[in-house]
Amino acid sequence: MKNTPNLKFRSKTVKCLASLHHALTCMCHWTGTTLYSFLRALLLRVDPFWLQLCYFVTLFMLGYMSLSILEPRSPMNRPKSYDLLFTAVSAVTVSSMATVEMEVFSNTQLFCLAILMLLGGEVFTSLLELQIQIFKLSERKSASSPSSNMNVENGLMSTNSNIDLKYKSMKFLGITVLCYFFTVQVIGYLLVSLYVGLVVSIKEVLMNKKLNLQVFSIVTTISTFTNCGFLPTNENMMVFKNNQGLQVILIPLVLLGNTLYPVFLRLVLLLLGKISVREEIKYVLENEDELRYPHLLSGVDSWYLSLTSVGFTLIQFVLLMSIGWKSQAMHGLNTSEKVVGSLFQVTNTRHTGESVFDLSLVSPAIIVLIVTMMYLPAYTYFLPREDSRTLSSTTKCNKEKNKISIGFLLLSPLPILVIIIMLICITESDKMQKDPLNFNVLNVIFEVISAYGNVGFSLGYSCKRQLQPYEECQDACYGFVGRWSNISKHVLVLAMIFGRLRKFHQRGGKAWKLS
Repeated sequence: MKNTPNLKFRSKTVKCLASLHHALTCMCHWTGTTLYSFLRALLLRVDPFWLQLCYFVTLFMLGYMSLSILEPRSPMNRPKSYDLLFTAVSAVTVSSMATVEMEVFSNTQLFCLAILMLLGGEVFTSLLELQIQIFKLSERKSASSPSSNMNVENGLMSTNSNIDLKYKSMKFLGITVLCYFFTVQVIGYLLVSLYVGLVVSIKEVLMNKKLNLQVFSIVTTISTFTNCGFLPTNENMMVFKNNQGLQVILIPLVLLGNTLYPVFLRLVLLLLGKISVREEIKYVLENEDELRYPHLLSGVDSWYLSLTSVGFTLIQFVLLMSIGWKSQAMHGLNTSEKVVGSLFQVTNTRHTGESVFDLSLVSPAIIVLIVTMMYLPAYTYFLPREDSRTLSSTTKCNKEKNKISIGFLLLSPLPILVIIIMLICITESDKMQKDPLNFNVLNVIFEVISAYGNVGFSLGYSCKRQLQPYEECQDACYGFVGRWSNISKHVLVLAMIFGRLRKFHQRGGKAWKLS
């Protein structure tokens, strides 16, 4: 009888715990349901432009906080807070515009930058867009399933069959892109790390700079494939201008990650089509317009893209070899080093930004050509005909564009870039008067176009070009933007983001009639 109160107490305790467990379960279920509903509404109703903008903003803010928390290589040489933010934006937008020397970052910070470049690269972000399309199609598929309508007609059955095939094809395409994404980078990393481990001259450079060989290989591979251009060395690729093997390894990575990515993706799909007879592969190869994956081009378009890309490279290569063969930029190199270095340099003008030559020593005619190449979109190609498929695709594209309600699309990129250049010239007007050889309009234009094209090339800054030299001036291995004021850096950040989202405004300004 004396244990009766204890039994009652235990019984009440068990009931309370059961009630608490039930309440927590209900709360977790409600939270999960609410979060799912929010994400579902976000993915289905929000414009893709705002989704991608929020993604990039979130990514570079997280990158900025990570770089701020992590210790640099030397605590006495910690970069300023805004320079860390600028570097994070530059990595996420794969622009590689630098305001600090890369060797101030520790191995952990370099690894953080590699993650930012990986998540901000075009192949990865396009894979995320593809997953969103798959989610939307699955919602449409579930909404039109036979279970939701008992009176199924032949037309409805046919529609459901087409949606089901399209859904399976898009999932197959997503798996293919994911495998391509990892396979190319793993092979690139193995080749780079193997070459770095075998070549004594590169090992000595990295040891003198106190750079970890594996971190260098990882960052270099990811940076090259994502077409960012950030390398762990202050001098970028100029310190390896005699290592032709490394340049030969990196050239295919440049092409596989951006300019010729649609071509190699289609080649992979054609190879899979030879091996397997799955109807998803056939559907992907024959219905690229229906899948609306921007990097999946038709066979004809892939041919013209590859020919145009090779043509641009050959034109740049011939001009650089003919004009710059005896220039100071190639001084000290033998014939083979000049040929391989020139090929590497011109390949990187299309959005990668890794430089083996000092561009400030290159002919002005070549500089103008590089500016043109940086401005052109990655998939610029010559299409001499318009067949019915092209016209129907254009019509569909125009119908989709009519649904977009983003105000600044009324302007084309060119006037916006002019406004950006004017703002920077106004902000840096005092420096342009006192230091006209460094702060001239051509250098500003080059820097802005490089930021907009997400390339990362820079003509740099030289204390020797100052008309009124002062003793405190020290040459540094970072871009020309590193000498700008914070206001001008803010403006260039907008140019990088604007360029990274260029696919949303490539048809901007079509409403203006100029003749």
